This record gives sequence, C-alpha cells and structure tokens, in this order.
Amino acid sequence: MVIRGSCHCGGTKFEVTEAPASVTRCTCSICSKRGALWAYYDLSRFTLLTPRENVASYRWQSKTVSHNFCPVCGCGTFTETPDWSTGEPDFAHPRIAVNAHLFDDFDTQSLHVEVIDGKNLW
Repeated sequence: MVIRGSCHCGGTKFEVTEAPASVTRCTCSICSKRGALWAYYDLSRFTLLTPRENVASYRWQSKTVSHNFCPVCGCGTFTETPDWSTGEPDFAHPRIAVNAHLFDDFDTQSLHVEVIDGKNLW
C-alpha cells in the first residue's frame, strides 16, 4: 500500500511503501517546535518525488541528522538520520523519518504514539 505525502504548497512530495505501525513524538528542541509525528522507514521504503535540489536542509550541532523542509512553505517534511536503535548512531543503516502529519488521505489518530524524551537525551 503506497502512501503519498506532501508539504502544504505541494513543492515537496514523497511516498512510502507502507503505512506506519506507529509514530514517534520527540521532545527535543527542533522536533517540539516542528510539531512533527515521525514515521520511520528504511531508505528502500521511501521515495522522494521532488527533485533533490528543491528540498532545503538544516543540520544542527553535530551535523549528524539532516532535517529537511520545503523552502517555499517551510513545512518540515522528512529527516535523514542514522539508525539509533542501539543508542549510538549506526551510519551503515540510515533511516528516513517522515512527518506523518503530511501523509495525504491518512488518519494518524489511530496510530500508537511513542514519546522519546529527546529534550533530556541529547
């Protein structure tokens, strides 16, 4: 089941190969201000439908994570990150976190929300 998503103006479009089983709300400074619900995917399950040069990126502090957004409307769209499941960054297994609020015709209200205390973890 392919799910498509886009920013507010439609300038950034993407799709994933399946619905998320759950989403994550992170309390770190950038995620809190963005108000995103993150759905995590392996790179093979995410397709950016917009030319890469039409996506803006922000890298903070360690420059480890690329927070991507639409340069026209400003919506935070997806994040490129190493896998952090072991507590350390695993650069050999990168992940994509998609802002599930941007999925078209998809109800996030029925999903389990996991909260990560990013405010105190990093």
